[in-house]
Amino acid sequence: MYQHRDLQGQPLPYGVGKVVCVGRSYADHAAELNNPIPSEPLLFIKPASSLVGLTAPLVLPKGQGAIHHEVEVALLIGRRLCQADAAQAMSAIVGVGLALDLTLRDVQDTLKKQGHPWERAKAFDGSCPISPFVDPDTLMDLGALDFSLMVNGQLRQTGNTRDLMWPIGDLLAFMSQCFTLEPGDIVLTGTPKGVAELRAQDSLELQLNGQLPFSATVSE
Repeated sequence: MYQHRDLQGQPLPYGVGKVVCVGRSYADHAAELNNPIPSEPLLFIKPASSLVGLTAPLVLPKGQGAIHHEVEVALLIGRRLCQADAAQAMSAIVGVGLALDLTLRDVQDTLKKQGHPWERAKAFDGSCPISPFVDPDTLMDLGALDFSLMVNGQLRQTGNTRDLMWPIGDLLAFMSQCFTLEPGDIVLTGTPKGVAELRAQDSLELQLNGQLPFSATVSE
């Protein structure tokens, strides 16, 4: 069963809640999928059952078309946020890590054409593999974090949170106007361009801020 953990593998004192995601928060990713750029954050939610640690082999659904990786900076919320401002939201971040927003792309494309919600493509069991969390105080600036994903030794995605269309504090504050963020909730801030299909036995290397590497593999 998934549990929030620190870099040393120790459990963190927060229950496991929902995962709130931001779609199209990097303009280059919206462009690569021919999606319009939203005028305000586009939010969707993954349930707690979507969370799995990166240490176990990633199990991909079969028979549902292409499954794409989307690497994202993940934020662990440590204090209740409701109708918060940006400063209050930033102070509630107790952990920073990396996650993969795994997406059934063919399923999503079909749902979008039908005008239906995305949950079947985004919220399936195991759709949110996530790293351990680092204390945000050890990072220089959450607004300028480099992150990247390599697959089988080849660079697939690279980004920096300075390129977000909405600063992190503003994103969290906007979310808290829509619904309450509880301790143990996770926020995925969005993915840059370079999303592509994952395949059985792929080897993944994720890196945060040039100094925090995480590894994962895809099962057969």
